Amino acid sequence: MGKGGPPWRGTVLGLALLTGVLTAGATGCDGSGTHSGTTGAPEVTRTAPGTRSSPPATPPEDLCARLVAHWSRKVLAGDTYGDYQSMGLSNRQYEILLDVVDAARAEKRREGAHAAGELIDRTARERCEERYRNGNPTERPWS
Repeated sequence: MGKGGPPWRGTVLGLALLTGVLTAGATGCDGSGTHSGTTGAPEVTRTAPGTRSSPPATPPEDLCARLVAHWSRKVLAGDTYGDYQSMGLSNRQYEILLDVVDAARAEKRREGAHAAGELIDRTARERCEERYRNGNPTERPWS
């Protein structure tokens, strides 16, 4: 093996040191075993180049409102056949959609398509917020 060990030894040592430095920097540690900063909470660090962080989760009431509003417009326009599973809705969300569409049809006759669209957005938001007010429903998996 010659003087100094195997030829890859320096590469492994270099990678180990680099990993240690990157790990300490990513965790917010200053080497003392405690988090840096005054609150004791880990500091937020930048994401390393070439990596992606996860986007924040969409609250269920927001997702519900977006889905219900989208599909309500499609149903109102006659562009869908009404299968809630293919729309990605739960049974309960589909019930909200049916109520929203009924109200939007009446509004469209009275005030026109623009007013119906506003009603869809408003009613879908209200009903979905009501639906998820106390967290995710747990009584049945299809609700």
